[in-house]
Formats: sequence, C-alpha cells, structure tokens
Amino acid sequence: MSQVIIAGDTSGTITLQAPAASGSTTLTLPATTGTLSINGPAFSAYQNTSTAVTASTLTKVLFNVELFDTNSNFASSRFTPTVEGYYQVNARVGLSSSVLTRSVAQIYKNGANVNSMEDTNGSTAYSSIGSALIYMNGSTDYLEIYVFLAGTTTIYDGGATLTWFQAAMVRGA
Repeated sequence: MSQVIIAGDTSGTITLQAPAASGSTTLTLPATTGTLSINGPAFSAYQNTSTAVTASTLTKVLFNVELFDTNSNFASSRFTPTVEGYYQVNARVGLSSSVLTRSVAQIYKNGANVNSMEDTNGSTAYSSIGSALIYMNGSTDYLEIYVFLAGTTTIYDGGATLTWFQAAMVRGA
C-alpha cells in the first residue's frame, strides 16, 4: 500500500513525499503568501479583418477573435491576468502595402512601451513580430499591442496567421 506523507513546520514550508521505486520523491512548496498556481492564465486572440489606421500615429491594435482564454483575462484587446507571475508574451502585426515606409509594433504594459518588435519586410508583405517575458502583478497590470505605420497606405492585415496576440503564464512570482 502506498502513502503520501505531508509534512510542515513553523517556517510555512510544506513537503509532500510519495513512494518511488527506490526511496521517495519529494515536492517542496516554499513558504510564501498568495496563491500557488500550477496552470496559470493563457489566451490567444487575433484580428480577423484588415484595418486602416492613421498614418504616423501610434494606434492600439484590435483583436476581435479569441481562440482561447483559459481564465477570462482577455477583453477589449487587453490582457489583464489575475494571477501574479511571469508571462511569455508573443505578438505579430501583419501588414500588406508596397508603399509602407516604416512599421513598428510594440508590447505595452500599463500604457507604456516595454518591448518593440522586429520589423521585417518583403516586396509587398511586412510584419512586426516579437516576444518578451514580462512580470505581471496579478491585480492591476495589463498588456496591449500598439502599431506605428508610416507611408501612404497604412493598413494592418486581419487573419489568424497575420495579426495575433498571445500570452501564457510560465512561472509564478
């Protein structure tokens, strides 16, 4: 018969021991305040239609289709996780214009730029794509994507593979 042993002391540390083939396997949870989250929030959203924006103006990118939102933390093109931790954030803004002279997409945290994305371009297709590992406090921090387009035709493309925004918790705080 196997048994799991749960041990604790006045430090607040909890240790779980379970029998293994040789000896025991131990999982130690550190003494901390807050919530331990094994599976944190994650979402993936995209823009499904091409959108014209004002030239040479920083514009919030709108994401109107959610592929998934595990904790209901994505709304109005904004991710506001309710679990404190470190989040892997990925985004791409696809562009299609032969008259585009400059494009920069940025990850914004609480209204300020925290990461500018790489600008790549081809003959008629452009994109800004990037990622960052960002700490979120789980209560007031939020993320959004902004884009700056310069040229005579300023449009970002819609579609699940062209303009998207994703984040997932990778580690608690």
